[in-house]
Formats: sequence, structure tokens, C-alpha cells
Amino acid sequence: MQIQVSTDNFIHGDARVIEVAEQAVRSGLEHMDDRLTRIEVHIKDQNADKHGPDHILCTMEARPRGMAPMSAHHGGADIQAALKGSAKKLRARLTSVFDKADMHR
Repeated sequence: MQIQVSTDNFIHGDARVIEVAEQAVRSGLEHMDDRLTRIEVHIKDQNADKHGPDHILCTMEARPRGMAPMSAHHGGADIQAALKGSAKKLRARLTSVFDKADMHR
């Protein structure tokens, strides 16, 4: 599974942010590794320079083999919370879709 991480102009996509993003994806979706080709992680600061609750938005898009892409979004107070929330939501969506597909085999 390939993991791609991108950030907006207000979040510095340095090595530490990429490492945290990859760790969140792997811990949340590693058991589905053989069914996924790529995960795209997009991290955005919705309030730019201003601060506020849940101002970091993380969107994760999964590319399952032989299926349409699926995504999940989550807002958090910091990057780690947004990553964890979106990984949890994406895992739930993928689990549901994979379970349904497995029943039809």
C-alpha cells in the first residue's frame, strides 16, 4: 500500500508530519493492506492563521483494488486528532464495504 501525504500552504509538510500521517494510516488500515493500492492523506488548516476548535481538516482517500475510491473527513484541534479521526472513519467504511463484498463471493 502506497501512502501519499499532502498539506496546504499553512501546514508545513515536513518529515515529522509525513511520519505521523503514515503511522496513523498504518495503525488504522494496515490489516487491509493487501486490499488497498494507495491511501492519499490531505491535511488542511481551515482557519489559516486564526485559531479555533477543530480547525485542522484531514481527508483520507483509499483506493481499494477493483473498487471505486472512498474517502473520509475529520476535523480536529491538531493534526494528530484529525488524522486519527479520519483513519477511524475510513476504516469503518472500508470494513463495511469489504464485508459486503465478501458475502457475495
